[in-house]
Amino acid sequence: MTDGSQPTDPDGGPLARGQGVALWRQITQRVEAEIAAGRWRPGARLPTEAELSASFAVNRHTVRRAMEELEGRGLVRVEQGRGSFVTEDVLDYRLGPRTRFSENIRRQNREPAGRLLRVAEVPAEAALAEALGIRRGRPVILAERIALADGRPIVLGTHHFPAARFPRMAALLRADPSITAALTACGVPDYSRRVTRVTARMPTPEEAEALQQSRNRPVLVTEAVNVDPDGAVVDVTYSRYAAGRVQLVVEA
Repeated sequence: MTDGSQPTDPDGGPLARGQGVALWRQITQRVEAEIAAGRWRPGARLPTEAELSASFAVNRHTVRRAMEELEGRGLVRVEQGRGSFVTEDVLDYRLGPRTRFSENIRRQNREPAGRLLRVAEVPAEAALAEALGIRRGRPVILAERIALADGRPIVLGTHHFPAARFPRMAALLRADPSITAALTACGVPDYSRRVTRVTARMPTPEEAEALQQSRNRPVLVTEAVNVDPDGAVVDVTYSRYAAGRVQLVVEA
């Protein structure tokens, strides 16, 4: 049983050999049928490669080829170091003037959480300095955090705050990883998104590990500039979303 209630191997008898249908394709069809029938619920952990190999009496390379096909079709997600899971419903992540992670996630009856990965003071490079409206080389508070929905990583965000304006930011974030709470404590109770640029690319090994996803699945990348009510830039954020779990919805 998987997760205490799920079967560990598909039913249906032995594979048909020598009949013109590749073994890996038959495994793909079997697993897809089991998912469609509800035998494995969304989010359920699938049997391991070793378990499937034994169940179908094939080598692990054949099973791996089948799982790659299922992952490519969006039926299965592979999390590095954790295994393969049935894909859940994709979250709608709304991008608008007041984008707040916790509000977005709770709106869809999921539980939000965040964890600070690192915080450091770094000099502003040219492009970042221009976006923040400061001189190149001026100190910036860099904060990288992972945001989760129901315990699963959704977005890896790297925030940049002008250190001169927010000298307490690092200490505040170490105590509580909420960006909104830290800005409020620094005298910015509200802020809005001035612009968002959206692209897509393959993840780096570090990004794939943090998001617990395969390196052969893309991430959605956003560059956002957030401003206070007076229009002064308070934060420039680069976010990487797990594309298999999130679709971005742009609101006016």
